[in-house]
Amino acid sequence: MRHKAFVSMLVVTGLSMAAWAGDIEGKVAGMKGKSAVYVDAIAGKTFPAPKDHPVMDQKGLMFVPHIMVVQQGTTVEFLNSDTVQHNVFWTAISGDKKAGHNLGTWPKGEKRSFTFDKPGVVPVLCNVHPEMAGYLIVSPTPYFAETDDSGNYKIKDVPDGSYTVTAWHEGAKNQSKPVTVSGGGKADFTLTK
Repeated sequence: MRHKAFVSMLVVTGLSMAAWAGDIEGKVAGMKGKSAVYVDAIAGKTFPAPKDHPVMDQKGLMFVPHIMVVQQGTTVEFLNSDTVQHNVFWTAISGDKKAGHNLGTWPKGEKRSFTFDKPGVVPVLCNVHPEMAGYLIVSPTPYFAETDDSGNYKIKDVPDGSYTVTAWHEGAKNQSKPVTVSGGGKADFTLTK
């Protein structure tokens, strides 16, 4: 009998825990291509740095992926897969020129890494090939997503509460909206230049 009561308690606990988080979903319209959507900084809340190190490649004289969203504190590895030398630098993070950095120039097959401790938008450039550009969006929270080709997005497992959600798109003005998550939430955006 005790076993049955314990299993019932686990099921009830599991169900009540599931009600404390949900997905924020919606659509970003107004611009073609991918957008980034993230939950802005939450007062009094910090998050441990992610253990994984995503890779932004330099391949075919392009940054691949062109747009990458990472959590604040993430170490990003920059790989050169081309047969020519490449450089990686950024002049600022969200307009803060003191946050600019140059990782230098390196040949095919080598990687250099950088830990992004400051949230914001990082326009990534190559001084060897000025036509190359990519973007890192450093989210202050682990709650972020990229849109699909139709502009739909889903930020998974956001704890219930009230937040500010921001949509970013290359060449558009950011847009932020308040969202309340109660087992889920919704926010649609229409971005303009």
